[in-house]
Amino acid sequence: MLLQADESQLVLVDYQERLMPAIHESQAVLANARRLAQAAQRLGVPVWATEQNPARLGANDAQLRALADKTLAKMHFSAVADGLAQWLSPQVAPARGNARSLPRHLRQSAPQKAERCSIVLAGCEAHVCLLQTALELLDEEWEVWVVTDACGSRTERNRDAAFDRLAGAGAELVTTEMVIFEWLRSCEHADFKELQALIK
Repeated sequence: MLLQADESQLVLVDYQERLMPAIHESQAVLANARRLAQAAQRLGVPVWATEQNPARLGANDAQLRALADKTLAKMHFSAVADGLAQWLSPQVAPARGNARSLPRHLRQSAPQKAERCSIVLAGCEAHVCLLQTALELLDEEWEVWVVTDACGSRTERNRDAAFDRLAGAGAELVTTEMVIFEWLRSCEHADFKELQALIK
């Protein structure tokens, strides 16, 4: 099973400026998150971000924040508890009729927008906010793809324990390059050279 750009959404969890210095290998983690966001933006993949208690922990990294379509301020560790799922699957307004409409029982329902059911997830801390968000998304039957090299915790042990638990729960564990090349699918893609340069 491969990721498809037109079925994906990218969620970036808590890359906050006050938190990142404490994260193991934070510079590499943040660089990969930026690559993911740039690739997503270029390919039309929605980019959502979260910030945990921003009054205390500050805003996300400025470059990453600028690449996000929208940023959710949250107090729960899981972003789902603070409304992320509503962003991922917006309610479609029912079609409105007029005086010349067919009777209700003869009307066809309006076609639903194609749902982007693959959630590509990365963030900090892997064993707390990222883990809880991923598990709740899995509970709600989303496909969850965790980008391991764009995730971090203060310790490797906590990060790796999160990956073990996520794999056991049904999340797909991937890397930044896997995501980008699966979104592109071919070296003939119009954006291949530009996105290849992000990785090099």
